[in-house]
This record gives sequence, structure tokens and C-alpha cells, in this order.
Amino acid sequence: MMKRHSSAALPPSTGGEMHEQTTGKADKSYKRPSRCSRLCSFLIIATAFSMLACHCYDYAHGGVARVEHGRASSRRSGGSPFSDPAVPPRRDTGDRKVSADNEARALAVADERRRRELCTGQYIYVQELPSRFNTDMVWDCEDLSPSKDKCKYTANGGFGPRLSGGEGGVLQKTGWYDSDELALDVIFHDRIKRYDCLTNDSSLASAVFVPFYAGLDVARHLWGHNVSTRDAMALEMVDLVTARPEWRAMGGRDHFFVAGRTTWDFRRQVDVDAEWGNKLFRLPAVRNMTAIVVEASPWDRNDAAIPYPTAFHPATDEATFFWQDRVRGLERQWLFSFAGARAEDSKSIASNLFEQCRASAACSLMECTKGPSNQCDSPASVMKLFQSSTFCLQPRGDRYTRRLAFDAVLAGCIPVFFHPGTAYVQYTWHLPKNHTDYSVYISEEDVRRNVSVEERLRQIPPDAVERMRGAIVGLIPAVTYSDTSTKLESTVNDAFDLALWGVIRKVAKMKKRIAEGRTEDEKPEMYSWKYPLLGEGQKAEDPHEWDPLFAF
Repeated sequence: MMKRHSSAALPPSTGGEMHEQTTGKADKSYKRPSRCSRLCSFLIIATAFSMLACHCYDYAHGGVARVEHGRASSRRSGGSPFSDPAVPPRRDTGDRKVSADNEARALAVADERRRRELCTGQYIYVQELPSRFNTDMVWDCEDLSPSKDKCKYTANGGFGPRLSGGEGGVLQKTGWYDSDELALDVIFHDRIKRYDCLTNDSSLASAVFVPFYAGLDVARHLWGHNVSTRDAMALEMVDLVTARPEWRAMGGRDHFFVAGRTTWDFRRQVDVDAEWGNKLFRLPAVRNMTAIVVEASPWDRNDAAIPYPTAFHPATDEATFFWQDRVRGLERQWLFSFAGARAEDSKSIASNLFEQCRASAACSLMECTKGPSNQCDSPASVMKLFQSSTFCLQPRGDRYTRRLAFDAVLAGCIPVFFHPGTAYVQYTWHLPKNHTDYSVYISEEDVRRNVSVEERLRQIPPDAVERMRGAIVGLIPAVTYSDTSTKLESTVNDAFDLALWGVIRKVAKMKKRIAEGRTEDEKPEMYSWKYPLLGEGQKAEDPHEWDPLFAF
């Protein structure tokens, strides 16, 4: 289990301040009584010698008070050695300062040893890049979109503005933000900065992170710019990174970066201004790297999809557990719900589902519109809808994936998918391999043949519904990007942790292939969507029910 923060990340202890030792003074004016016998004199001398020996031992070993791990302890049952006002404090000494320094060094060595044990196989090296490749874009946030103010969404480490007051009881009072679904560049970089297993030695690193905000860069130039402008910063980044010694170790195969948009914004086929996006992912050097996106290509292996950011970013494990308990116990008045709009694309089934939901007394419909009044952009409105529903319909639209699928998981609503590209072949680092454990699948062809979604859902036994809901609630941490700014240690692996583990495992497999003399992946890229689904003994060339859906 990955630990986010160790004691190395915590503020230094102030317990190193030494307690002063207690001491006593021999009375030089003391004279023996004249009537004391020799035996009495001998006893007095012996007693004085014994006291002197104890005094010297106590002085050499730090006195009655001991300092252990920055906290004072006492041999007295009362705790502090200064609780007795009759015992005056001793003066600090050079010997005690040396002892404290030695103890501090020992603690630092022990802490570093513990950190190495925790971080072995998990070290990340962060490549140096000028700020124009990342944080400068945040400062110039007014340029990120020609039609929407993106500046507020870059606040709070990319989470956006906080939502307060619980939004009418639908949300918790803390941990909720008005997050933009395309803010992953900023969110991931902010988390990397807080990652406990960073290293300045690239030879120790399991992977190299390149802090290039590829998603924000392309967003600035998607409309009204020629291909040269769209490609400029991507080409400059490649020139800088490939010139570094860290690149030469594996030819960039251990490098990764975040491009928090869909893969199609970075795969322009030809250098024609009328074509969409830039060609970042098609550059030869970048094809060796791993690009983290919110929607990956089913036919390429140099990108990997991780969940869209939702509005929930808990700061503690307890906040996550509380939310899970809450959505697990909700009474759900609707059998199913749909948040969407009539599709303009005739091939889309969204319009069909829209009409089915509107015609059903068991379905709650939220129509998504354009503009500031769009309820689908309101975290509270979406959560209210999904929290009241047992099933949530999640068709693809103009792209395979949608953020609303993760909002459904967050609400404990069982998602109903109509194409495997919406989730099953996308988020293989975060979702179970067996999709029937947590979701319902109805093919698009069935919907086009006017199969009733309501009838299909009513056929699912109640015990199966409870099992799927339990699985969905259990997935909430895996699709959540937690707020680690409080530096509280966590035992829950969230979406960031699972993404990092996915990258580390991928790089480890590459290193193994290189060690075996196989520098290139021998698997055809056209089957990239299928590889995570294969069972023991299965081959990518074997027939699969989804082959027609991903015909290359």
C-alpha cells in the first residue's frame, strides 16, 4: 500500500530542547559533631562517598530527566521531573548538547531508513522544465479558453473554488469543490509535489515525471490558430527533454506526463490548419513516453486513461468513509435516471434514452443545456439526481467517455453502459476487470432496436442490485482525487495513487523486456483495447464479442 506522507514530510519536532539537570551543592561549612564515634564518622564518610558516586553517575547519564524522541520522560511516577518544586533545575551542559545532536542524527538516520523501505520501487524523479511549460499557464489562465473563464478552476491546486454549506444537505460541508473536468494537469502536478517518494537521483527512480501541462497548452490554441502555433510548445518540450541525460537511460520509456483531455486533442493526422488539435502524441519521442489522459485511444499504447476529476476531494480517510456510509444507506426513489441531452449525431443513442426516460414513471430526467443555467454543471444538482436513483444511464456522446459516469459512482448509483469504450477498456488501472461486478451493460444495438431499458433493469434480482451497489460504493476512493494539502497520512489509495502505480508497473515491464533483449513491445498496437481484458491462455487474435466495436 502506498503511503502518501511519512515523518520526513512533517514539521521537525521541537522536542529536542534539553531539560536542565537537577543538582545539589555540598555544604563546605559542614563540621562533624564532636561527640561522634569513629563508627559514626565512618558511616558519614561512606554515605557521602555513596552520594557523590550517585551524583557523578546521574551527571554523566543525563540526570533524572531523559529526552526520548523529542519528548521528556521521568523516572518519577509524576511525569515531569520539575513537578516537585523542591528539586531545582540543573544547568545545561555541553555534554548534553552533544548527546542531543547524536540522538537527532540517529533519529534522522532511522527515519531515512524507514523512508527507503517504504519507497523502494516507488521513487519518482521530476524532470526540470521552465515554468512556461506549466505554472505560467495557470498565471495566464484567462488564455485557457476563449468562451469560458477558467481562472477560478485553477485555484486550490486545480480543485477550483470550494463549495460550502453542504448545498442543501446533498453534499458534505467540507471536501467539495466546483472542479473542472479538464483540470487534471494542475491536480496531478500538485499531488506529485506532495508525493513522499520523490528523489533527486534519477538512477533510483521507477519513473520520470515531466511536468508539462499538455492539456492546458493545447486548450489555448484549439480555435483560431494554425498548426505551427498548436505544435510549438510540444516540439520545444520534446527538444528539452530528449537532450537530458535522464532520457538516454531508457530512451524515454520511463517518462510520463499528464494531458488532462481526451487523446483525440493530441493526435492530428496531417499538418492542415482545418484539422483538429496538435500532433503531440504522434511525435516519435512522445510515442516512447506514457501520456495520462481522461480518455485513451483503443488502438495506441502510449496513452493511459484515468478518471475525470469529480467535485469530491476529501482531506481525510474518515471523510471518505463517512461519505461511503452515507450513500450506501440512501433510499432511492427512482429506478433509473439520465442526465444528458438529445444528441445531434444520428448515430448516438442519447436521444433514444432521453425519450425513454421522459416517458417512464420510474426515471428521473435532467436535461443538459448550454450556458450558465446548465444543471449538469452543478455538482449539487447532479449528486441530488444520482443519489435518488438505483441506476444511472451513461451513453457515449461525441466521445467515448463522460465525467458523469464518475459522478454516478460517487453517488453510489450503478452505472449502465452501452459501449465498452466508455469505461471497460479505458480505466483498467482503476476499475475491476469483471465489469458485471459493478455495472450493467446494454448494447447500443439493443437500444436502437427499441429494447426497453426499464424492462431490462427490472429483470435484475434485488440481491444482484445490492451486490453491485456495494461494489460501486467500494470504488469511490479509486475515482477520487484526495486533498493532501493537510499532510495527513492516509491509508486509502485514491485515483492518483492507482495512476502512479499503473505507470510504475508499466515501466517495470518495459525494463524487464529490455533486460531480456526485447526493446520494443511485440504486441500489435491495434489490439491495445483488448490486452487488459485477456484471460489466462487467451490471445489478442482470438475472437471477442467487442471486435466489431473496435474494428481498426
